[in-house]
Amino acid sequence: MKIIPAIDLINGKCVRLSQGDYSTQKVYNENPVEVAKEFEDHGIQYLHLVDLDGAKKGEIVNNKVLEQIATQTNLIIDFGGGIKNIEAVQMAYDLGANQVTLGSIAIKNPDVVAFCLSKFSGEKLILGADVNKEMIAINGWQTVTETSIWDFLKNYSTLGLQHVICTDIQKDGLLEGSSIDLYQKILDQFPKIKLIASGGVTNISELYELEKVGLSGAIIGKAIYENRISLKQLSNFITK
Repeated sequence: MKIIPAIDLINGKCVRLSQGDYSTQKVYNENPVEVAKEFEDHGIQYLHLVDLDGAKKGEIVNNKVLEQIATQTNLIIDFGGGIKNIEAVQMAYDLGANQVTLGSIAIKNPDVVAFCLSKFSGEKLILGADVNKEMIAINGWQTVTETSIWDFLKNYSTLGLQHVICTDIQKDGLLEGSSIDLYQKILDQFPKIKLIASGGVTNISELYELEKVGLSGAIIGKAIYENRISLKQLSNFITK
């Protein structure tokens, strides 16, 4: 299972929110590149980079941070936030992203997602399934849609999009545990999906539980920044 630390960006700084509420933002480091380098120094290979300004605005905002991390580290970066058209997808790749996460656009403009699948390798795209009580949320989690996670995944799995990040907004940033039951249900129904857990991971033992369920990866945010999980522990997990 891939261990994927998260860096969320607001005003070029490394922040975390609780349940996607922008008013709860807490700045953990004003230099995200430093944070990324520290991850890499501990043997971590992957990074989940989210442009929260971009998610809210509908266009990539923190482009310089993406470019700096891509050029100053060898981390494999999946990038999301503000991806609303094919030009934004291409820009993210040009700035150094290895994969692009398609969230709101997958609800608002599925034709663009279908075009991206035809233009880019499926390995370079991730479907962002952000859920609030099993309903998909968009626009930086500010809007809950009438589309269920089940219909959402069914539609896109038929198109061949297999990499999925599922974030349970009810869990995100609260350090109360991740939605293992939800992930199990998703994998039972869509066994071919390469599912990445996001939201609520609290301690190192939980990572073993997620791995046992069959998750492809686990994104870890606040647990790192609040010292619930140390980078040394993650190093041991990666090399176990």
